[in-house]
Amino acid sequence: MDRKPKISEKLIFRNIRERVGNNLSAENGRAEGLGSANQKARFFGQLELPIERKLERDRNADLGGRSFYFFDFDDNVAFLLTPSFIFHKETGQELKLSSGEFAQVHRSVGKSGIYKNYRIDFCEQTGTFRKFRDKDLSWVERLLGKRQSFVEDLAGALGFPDFHWKGPSWNCFHHATLNQRPLAVITARGHSPETIREGISLFVKEGHIPLEPNYLAIYPVSNKKVRAELGDPQLILSTAELKKAAIRKAVEQAIAVYGYSPHHRFGMSDDDPHNIELITSEMKALKVLYPEMSFFIIETHRGQATKWEVFADRTEASLCVDVSNNTNVEFFEQLSMSL
Repeated sequence: MDRKPKISEKLIFRNIRERVGNNLSAENGRAEGLGSANQKARFFGQLELPIERKLERDRNADLGGRSFYFFDFDDNVAFLLTPSFIFHKETGQELKLSSGEFAQVHRSVGKSGIYKNYRIDFCEQTGTFRKFRDKDLSWVERLLGKRQSFVEDLAGALGFPDFHWKGPSWNCFHHATLNQRPLAVITARGHSPETIREGISLFVKEGHIPLEPNYLAIYPVSNKKVRAELGDPQLILSTAELKKAAIRKAVEQAIAVYGYSPHHRFGMSDDDPHNIELITSEMKALKVLYPEMSFFIIETHRGQATKWEVFADRTEASLCVDVSNNTNVEFFEQLSMSL
């Protein structure tokens, strides 16, 4: 029988951070004797910058342009403990995997490696991704304060120190929110947009961001209604293809709401290399349609952040730094000014 040892939530968070290149091996012992909370925050690499954040105008505001920020959520804005489940092909036994574990092995489940005898189950209510979907909560559950899993997981994460849950794009997310840049959340999750909004509101309630984001759109691309909106009513497109469609939709929405300007700038932040490939492809196509506008990708993968400018025939990297603990203030400042 296949068995998987239980591990604590704190250890799961540590494993997630290690997956993106952050070594927290001796953090508790080495922190002994540190004085103020600010000293400890700087030591631990808390993602709040050690500088006062000020309101900044859009880079091209004087020319009538706006800066639009698009964010993937998991492992990018924040690390959550939402688990996935795989099932033994013969016995049907369920095996729980952390988000970090699943991200590493999902392409080999049922094919090779230690999980070759397991399968992925796409049932919305009982399958592999059930914690990434909304449940039909009864009125009694709602009365008793039961919330959707995304909201519960985010609330649970906020109970840990900042360095455990803030992702590599947190500073950009905070900057976009503080300055009320039009913002879209484009996530692989399948919750309703309302659930995503409810979860992000916890950042405001807990004081991690000063106010609600200026939402342009929320696209949880595995949600069936959202998939239909993105042109996939038959549910045949991959997550990366759906994110690609969501980017185009968000750009069209930006022009519809804020008007056309050749000085608009669009940036998408994601941590998955396969998603990055299709996002790049879509932005190249958008650059052909809107040649005077600017398009950027912020790739956050294994502790590195790379900023790419996308042209119709190529991409050019202008920044590439280690952001495994997200304390690189120079990178953040350059990134903020460039978008």
